[in-house]
Amino acid sequence: MNRPRSPRFAAFALFLIANFVLSTLGWAQNSSKNVVTTPQVRAEILAHAPQGVPVGQPEAAAQKQPVWVGLQLTHKPEWHTYWKNAGDSGLPTSLEWTLPPGVIAGDIAWPLPKKIPIGNLANYGYEGTVLLPVPLTITPDFKPPLTGNTLDVKLKASWLVCRQECIPEEGEFAIQIPLQGSTAINAAAFDAALKAQPRPVMGSVGGVLPDSQIQIDGKLLRFSVQGLPVELRGKTLDVFPETTEVIETAATPQQAWNGAEWTATIPLAAQRLNSPSVMPVVLAANGEGWRAELKVLGEWPKVTPIAAVSPAPEAALKASGAGATPGGPPSGASLTLWAALLGALLGGVILNLMPCVFPVLAIKVVGFTRHADDQRAHRISGLAYTAGVITSFVALGALLLALRAAGESLGWGFQLQSPGVVAALAALFTLIGLNLAGLFEFGSFLPSGVATLQAKHPVVDSFLTGMLAVAVASPCTAPFMGASLGLAVGLPAGQALAVFAALGLGLALPYLAAGFVPAVARALPRPGAWMDTFRRLMAFPMFATVVWLVWVLGQQTGIDGAGALLALLVSGAFVVWALTLQGRARLVFATLSIAGFALLTLGIGPNVVKFSDSTPAASIAGRWQPWTPGKVDQLVASGQPVFVDFTAAWCVTCQYNKKTTLADATVLADFAPRRCNCCTPTGPAATRPSPPR
Repeated sequence: MNRPRSPRFAAFALFLIANFVLSTLGWAQNSSKNVVTTPQVRAEILAHAPQGVPVGQPEAAAQKQPVWVGLQLTHKPEWHTYWKNAGDSGLPTSLEWTLPPGVIAGDIAWPLPKKIPIGNLANYGYEGTVLLPVPLTITPDFKPPLTGNTLDVKLKASWLVCRQECIPEEGEFAIQIPLQGSTAINAAAFDAALKAQPRPVMGSVGGVLPDSQIQIDGKLLRFSVQGLPVELRGKTLDVFPETTEVIETAATPQQAWNGAEWTATIPLAAQRLNSPSVMPVVLAANGEGWRAELKVLGEWPKVTPIAAVSPAPEAALKASGAGATPGGPPSGASLTLWAALLGALLGGVILNLMPCVFPVLAIKVVGFTRHADDQRAHRISGLAYTAGVITSFVALGALLLALRAAGESLGWGFQLQSPGVVAALAALFTLIGLNLAGLFEFGSFLPSGVATLQAKHPVVDSFLTGMLAVAVASPCTAPFMGASLGLAVGLPAGQALAVFAALGLGLALPYLAAGFVPAVARALPRPGAWMDTFRRLMAFPMFATVVWLVWVLGQQTGIDGAGALLALLVSGAFVVWALTLQGRARLVFATLSIAGFALLTLGIGPNVVKFSDSTPAASIAGRWQPWTPGKVDQLVASGQPVFVDFTAAWCVTCQYNKKTTLADATVLADFAPRRCNCCTPTGPAATRPSPPR
């Protein structure tokens, strides 16, 4: 009779690989280069120094020798990015420069935008190709590098590209501008961009037109502008205010010409946020623009306050935040922490019953039946297993907190947003399932010295088994741990890690109890043939978990990705079987199977980690719409409520709620009287919508 063994060394290796992929895959930043291409935009950093870089010259002379850099965005048809004032929704492109000491970047010389209507709203932005030029000032403090002859420029850019949906994108760029000679290959692009920049209106003093103004008239703004070019008289002008959240962007101005004076009336925004005393405005016609700063006369109407928390809940929140009075009950924050710790502990205990965790724990606990009287060994093993579990959960929690501190918008389950991690877990579960089914023993694949480590170092074996338990448990935590872990990531680091440690303690508690409570060990059934049958039975929950992981991957990468993963799992299983053979057959079949697996990985492997661009039809059926930040902002700006379903393909309870409660006809009927729009994040199994704008 074969002795039931915990799946260990090969599984541990896969676990370490999965952890490595978890910590790196999907979170790497774009490497520095001069071009970044996305499905919506081609972004490129350009430079223009027709007279070279003025090194060692007085500042006045350097200003006569221009050096320009800029980001050129080439949009796919129907896509656009935004001007400095994005309009009703959107976000301007942001440029962060890294320059040598003595080199200063100026502001973006924004080219003239166009008005982009979207339903009853409007945005200001760019379609086609646009270059955002930025002047560089070379001060006398700039010193050329000792080992080079270039001006090294780095750029981190972020932009929001929209069609009906909006996608936040970013890239890191680098370019070297020769200090000697001319850099004029992009002269045409920079000349066109600078010509497209609005020109100042004649007669302005410091940008302000003395004889022009904006008069506040109730909920209207009345423009009166003098000094515009003669060729504009009689033409209808487009109005682009640089100050955001002032006018009704989609409104058509009521305008007229009175000789050289241009007048217009534009309604104020229903949710106005700004009240400038001087308002910069760009007026445009026939692709040309003129900029003027207009004095604002009159008194601005009171700004409509944004809806706040009602007085009673607000008072309760303040009381909770302030804590309890001395000698009174514990503060709200303390109660919340204790509730989170208790929830994590109970959730960890329940986690042992999950299909992906129970087989590992069950096989480990069954080992107690062979040496039920060796209590000291059991206690040491239980402590080592607990240490492995808690260490792994705390390490995973620390990684999550570190990524959030670095600016990532992450929640628990972030590791399952990476197709590589999902695929690695599916491979790990398949390997464990094959081991439990009796296809192979890990010891038969390892050198004898390694294979006997379990007997020589049982404490290490138990510690690594605890780490393995966390690896296989990670996909199953969401149903019971969403609330506690969601709260944990918002707590101070020490308290958050305590919640993760409590989760680990709960997961390890049954095994720990079996080691420290003799009655638990004595209650276990005696050894017998049933142990081998039980071990093989435990393979099926593992295979069931693999089926679920393949489904999750299919939500991320589409049918091609799921099919590729299945093919690789079958091919990998064939490799494992071939390695169990003996003699000449092992050499032949193992060689062929490994070669086939390698070729299959090269051929279809990329499909496993390639996100699908398609939106699942189920997510947009009926009342539900896919999540797009721009669409949500437009609906909210128009006064319509929006219900957002924060979901994920791997979250079992999320999927259950979506299929039942959120799809229930009575629930949708309750939304109807308020005309509530329902949005759900779609695509690569996101745990959250796209970052807010």
